[in-house]
Amino acid sequence: MLYVGGTSFFIMLAIFPAVALLIGVYSLLADPAQAEFQAEALARLMPSGAREIFQAELERLAHAPRDAISAQSGLAVVIGAYAAHRGFKALLAGLSFIHDEPDPRGFVGFNLLALLVLLAAAAMMGLVSSLFLGLRVLSSTFDLRPLAGVSWLYSEWTWASAGLTLGMSLVYRFAMSRRTVAWRASISGGFAAAVLCLFASWASAFYVEQIAHLGATYGSISAVVVFLIWLSWSVNAVFFGGALATEIEIRLDEHRRLMLLRDLRPQNPRLTSRPGS
Repeated sequence: MLYVGGTSFFIMLAIFPAVALLIGVYSLLADPAQAEFQAEALARLMPSGAREIFQAELERLAHAPRDAISAQSGLAVVIGAYAAHRGFKALLAGLSFIHDEPDPRGFVGFNLLALLVLLAAAAMMGLVSSLFLGLRVLSSTFDLRPLAGVSWLYSEWTWASAGLTLGMSLVYRFAMSRRTVAWRASISGGFAAAVLCLFASWASAFYVEQIAHLGATYGSISAVVVFLIWLSWSVNAVFFGGALATEIEIRLDEHRRLMLLRDLRPQNPRLTSRPGS
């Protein structure tokens, strides 16, 4: 729970500076209102209660002056980088604990690893978002729908699933342990983490809308509470994927050892000797 809480807290601190940075960069290339529209499509992955605070921030940034957005983007780089780095440190520390790593690369190596994973995650998120948003812009602007019958291709859930599976598979393989985790184990863990993250989005939405009416208890900060619930459930899904990858790797190592022992075991002379010899 300590790793889940730390990861969720710092991710929450990093998300809104990242949104400000995204709007600031997009405003230099296109209309910020278009960035708001496209980002709202990605916000559908969140529960409705958490989506409100995200959409309010998007609307505020989209209608802010360009100079103010640029200044906020510069400040967002500093705050978001610090919070995201701490969040990835908590995430990698939790995965190392799950994988039973006694010394996760030392202090300097661990901080450099967290920074490297952060940069890789930002690059991959930018690539996946660019592909998703570019596909939507082309299809709406030029009415290009080469795969119009394949509706799932234009869904944010599809791209989120693919990005999560790829990203978490790489994290499980290269960042969870000093020793590289097998592809079969890391991909299985990444796929499980993606499925559970999507299920966590649906389950947290169902929980806050149908079971726990948090507005009566928390009032004006209920959206923040819903956002933290969604984040914590998603982080738990990521840690479960790491645990699954670890268990699969243990079974694969045991199987390899058994196969090696069987190959090295001397053959029985009685079975190899010819009759009459």
